[in-house]
Amino acid sequence: MIILVGVGGAVGAACRYLAGIWIGRKTGNSFPFPTFFINIMGSLLLGILTGLKITEHIPEWVWLMLGVGFCGAFTTFSTFGYEAIQLFLSGRSKKAYLYIVASTVICTISAFTGILIST
Repeated sequence: MIILVGVGGAVGAACRYLAGIWIGRKTGNSFPFPTFFINIMGSLLLGILTGLKITEHIPEWVWLMLGVGFCGAFTTFSTFGYEAIQLFLSGRSKKAYLYIVASTVICTISAFTGILIST
């Protein structure tokens, strides 16, 4: 099972890197949009997978590979925290607070929406 988590994690990390580059090119660097959007998408996907797991529509190995591995590596709380601190340190406190609140609220809503979609 650990191999499934590792494979999902490797693919999730690579997808996160590529998506971050692509989103960054589209949005610029005045706000940490790459991490923001990636965490929203990952939260929605994890919610969908959670709903499918709860209703037993996916086997355990799919949950481990996609839910634990892929989503765990695709989304990133550590980068979110780092970026929030960097906004504070650069004197952009309003953007930091907006980033923290928006990320927390929207990612939670996204995860819940994913569960509702799949159950």
